[in-house]
Amino acid sequence: MLENKELDEMMQLYVDHMANPRNYGKLDDYDAIGIGKNPDNGESVVVYFTLDDKGIIDEIAFQVKACSTTVVSGSIFTETVKGVDLEEAVVLSNIMLEKLDELPPEDAACSEIVTVAFLAALEHYHARQNDPDAMIPTRLIEKTCEVKEDA
Repeated sequence: MLENKELDEMMQLYVDHMANPRNYGKLDDYDAIGIGKNPDNGESVVVYFTLDDKGIIDEIAFQVKACSTTVVSGSIFTETVKGVDLEEAVVLSNIMLEKLDELPPEDAACSEIVTVAFLAALEHYHARQNDPDAMIPTRLIEKTCEVKEDA
C-alpha cells in the first residue's frame, strides 16, 4: 500500500504531466504513425515517431481525442520510450499492457489506447520498409472505460 508521501508524489507527477504534457503534438516528418481507438466511445490517440541513424527513438509525439488521463498517459509513455531502441520500446509497451489489470478500468483504457497507438506506429514503421506508402494502421483497445452501474 502506498504511503501518503508516495501518493503526494504521484499526484504531483500526474498534475505536472497534465499541465505540461511532454511530446504533445504532431510530427510532420515522421518515420511512422499509428492510431489507437476505443470502439466504445470513439476516443483516439495518434502516435508519431522518428528514429535516428542507430535505430533509437529520436522524436515521438502524440495527439488525443480523449480524456485528460489519456493525455497524462501519453505524456508519461512517450517520455519513457523516447531515447530507446524499438526492441526496448516493445518490451516497455508489453510491461505497460501487463500492468493494466492493476488499474481502475477507466485508467486502464486510457493507458492501453496510448500503448496500442504506439504499437500501431511500430507496425507502420515495419510496413514502410517494404512499401513507403503503407496504410496507417489502427488498433482497437480491449479494455473499456465505461463504468457499469449496478442493476
